[in-house]
Amino acid sequence: MAVTISAAQVKELRERTGAGMMDCKKALIECEGDMDKAIDFLREKGLAAAAKKAGRIAAEGMVDAFVDENGVGVVIEVNCETDFVANTDRFKTLCRDFARHVAKCAPANVDEMLAQTFYADNNKTVNDLIGEATASIGEKISVRRFARFVPAAGFVDTYVHMGGRIGVMVEMATADVSDEVKTMSHDLTMHIAAANPSFVRRDEVPTDNLDKEREVLTQQALNEGKPAKIVERMVEGRIEKYYKEVCLLEQPFVRDPDITVEKMLDGKADVVRFVRYERGEGLEKRHDDLAADIAAEQAKMKK
Repeated sequence: MAVTISAAQVKELRERTGAGMMDCKKALIECEGDMDKAIDFLREKGLAAAAKKAGRIAAEGMVDAFVDENGVGVVIEVNCETDFVANTDRFKTLCRDFARHVAKCAPANVDEMLAQTFYADNNKTVNDLIGEATASIGEKISVRRFARFVPAAGFVDTYVHMGGRIGVMVEMATADVSDEVKTMSHDLTMHIAAANPSFVRRDEVPTDNLDKEREVLTQQALNEGKPAKIVERMVEGRIEKYYKEVCLLEQPFVRDPDITVEKMLDGKADVVRFVRYERGEGLEKRHDDLAADIAAEQAKMKK
């Protein structure tokens, strides 16, 4: 005897899974109206659909950053295939959900995060959510990286630039979390977004980096025809300039280039660490070539 599936059941399943109406109806028919089995059915189909998309390039997406009610800060990059999807409310909500999960569950890395039970649903892992989202949205979705800060003495501040193109998180050490210090930290996060420092202070710069920089600068000076006896002094002078380019505290403050970031802070707070993520940096971008795609399809048809 055929099971009758109501529109209300289909609607409920769609709301609980995000799958399409016809997929929900088919799942309920296959599972004889059992809602839990239908959810599992769609999850299995969703994961299978996600696997088919695993080879696609996902270099769009967004970087999100926030501080939770316990003062724990997170910055995370989640990728998709197109900026159209990245700008949807659903994708943005997914990114924030993942950031909240990292804040609450403290995974050590992305692989551990994916295997964890999602903090807001004990019946699903984070990987399950990605599979479901991939299936319903129709694009490959992946968590690329994240950082999590728990302040030891002070607070964490975050900033998201241009709707998710750049995300910054900074940990500040201070005994007085005043409005003035909060304003400084906010200015600092925007400075980091704009100036892109690599280190907080010069003693963090690896020796290998300095040796390589000295080698390059030495060769530059020699190529300029400078006498060998003054090259060393020139190189050391340029190393000082290098420090001012890559070390946050020594950079000219973007809102007042006449002072350094350290001078801007004026001893009222210290920078413990920071993270700056730029969406898609280092990833291969997808290049659509319609003519090439058509030619490839025609070649297949001739075989």
